[in-house]
Amino acid sequence: MSANTTPAVLYPLQPDHPELVAPFAALVQRSGARRLWLCQSFKAEPHQVLAYLAGAGYGDVSVGTSVGVMPLRHPYEAAHQARSLALLTGRPVVAGYGIGTPDFVAALTGGPYKSPRTAVRDYLTSVRALLDGEAVDHDGPYHHLDARLLPLDHEPVEVGAGVLRPGMARTAGEVADVAITWMTPPAYVRDVLVPALQEGADAAGRPERPRVATAVHVALARPGRDLRRTALAGAGEHLKGPHYADMLRRAGVPIAPADASATAMALLDHSVVVTGTPQEIAERLAEYRGSGVDEIMLNPAGVMLTEGVHAAVEDMEEIIAACG
Repeated sequence: MSANTTPAVLYPLQPDHPELVAPFAALVQRSGARRLWLCQSFKAEPHQVLAYLAGAGYGDVSVGTSVGVMPLRHPYEAAHQARSLALLTGRPVVAGYGIGTPDFVAALTGGPYKSPRTAVRDYLTSVRALLDGEAVDHDGPYHHLDARLLPLDHEPVEVGAGVLRPGMARTAGEVADVAITWMTPPAYVRDVLVPALQEGADAAGRPERPRVATAVHVALARPGRDLRRTALAGAGEHLKGPHYADMLRRAGVPIAPADASATAMALLDHSVVVTGTPQEIAERLAEYRGSGVDEIMLNPAGVMLTEGVHAAVEDMEEIIAACG
């Protein structure tokens, strides 16, 4: 596993224009943050945003996608785009993929995946093999592929899988380079996800489990800032997703849909949203690393949605310095 303890930076929204992401890229460049991550976006497409930034003077910034929705891209196109980013940036790339919601899968393919784990396993296996220069001959229930990529020299690309629960963690353990988690408390990573990742790796005969990259909501405690409001602003939309709600309940986080105040306190108390002084946040993030997280993505969504981009960047800059 990686010994790099410097956090990465996540741009948590769907940008209307690549220039909106530039302050985050600049933060990574000047602070030495580990990587710039983008979410799936249905506005400006993430690969194109990152390519734009590389051409705008941020070509030395490592990048990652967390996580691309699989039905949008055939595995051949996914591998092609991921290695193109590695070529353009000249830096290692993490290409993360996930299944999306059943309704969205059905809207694109005619029906939800009958076996999400099989869909992820087959998809990541094909993408990894293509990136390794192999010819892939696959005819499965979710994609057909009989091709290889043309040779191209580029920086390494890690293939990641979005992981929330132990079943998908076992699948990621079999085939992924990186398990990408979101809003997963430290104890849940340590006690549930890491053992499942190891179980999958052992079953596949792999020498080690995938490393873990976790997006962590952060917000500095500043005068006049309502941290409960900030926590709900950043995490509220995900709480509506049944898979997130189920994961948090498994993790012992007592979210209460009818009681916003109690839910906010639960998010804060269980380090789903990490707050405090820069040093206090750095100490809480060390708990994540001690639980098996190899790369932390600072997610300032709550601050960004309530106070704007500059407040979010200021928070992350102070946190990164405290982690230094």
